[in-house]
Formats: sequence, structure tokens, C-alpha cells
Amino acid sequence: MTERGWGRRFKDPVTIDNHVLVTLLDAGEYIATLPKKEHAVLEWQAAMEALIVVAEGGGPTMFARIGVMRALNRHYVPELSPKGKEPHWGRRKLKRDQ
Repeated sequence: MTERGWGRRFKDPVTIDNHVLVTLLDAGEYIATLPKKEHAVLEWQAAMEALIVVAEGGGPTMFARIGVMRALNRHYVPELSPKGKEPHWGRRKLKRDQ
């Protein structure tokens, strides 16, 4: 039987500055204390919806954790290396041609 409720723990706690979110309730309370402007951001709304679905519907807590982490890291843009892998423009050499 799947455990349900707001007291469910994350497998890996989420650390935010000086806060540690251990349970779904901790994450919900953290989101509720955000300033109204930030709380209205789409990513935080999706994170809160994921928390509610997991707490009341009994899904994996990883879904809620992913929602919170995506909202926290919404401004992070991974650095893209423009160089990447160099293309090989030469002709392919076959064993018979050596």
C-alpha cells in the first residue's frame, strides 16, 4: 500500500539557502511563504500542483521533488560549448585501401 499525506518524506531532502525541505508539507509551506510575485510564477504553480497531486493522490515523491527543483533552478541556463566535436571532413579510409 502506498503511503499518502503531507507528512511523506522526500528520498533526498531539498536544501535551499538555510532551509531544508524534508517532507511534502515543508515544501508546501516554503512555497506559501514566497513573495506573492514569485509565488505566482508558472514554475512555482506547477511545483505546488505536483505537491498536491503526490500528497493527496499518492504518487512517487520524486515527482514533487522534480517540480520544486525545476522551480528553484528556473533561471539556470546550462553553458553550451559552441565548438563541440570537430567534424571529420576527410574521406573514410577502408582497410582494403591501406
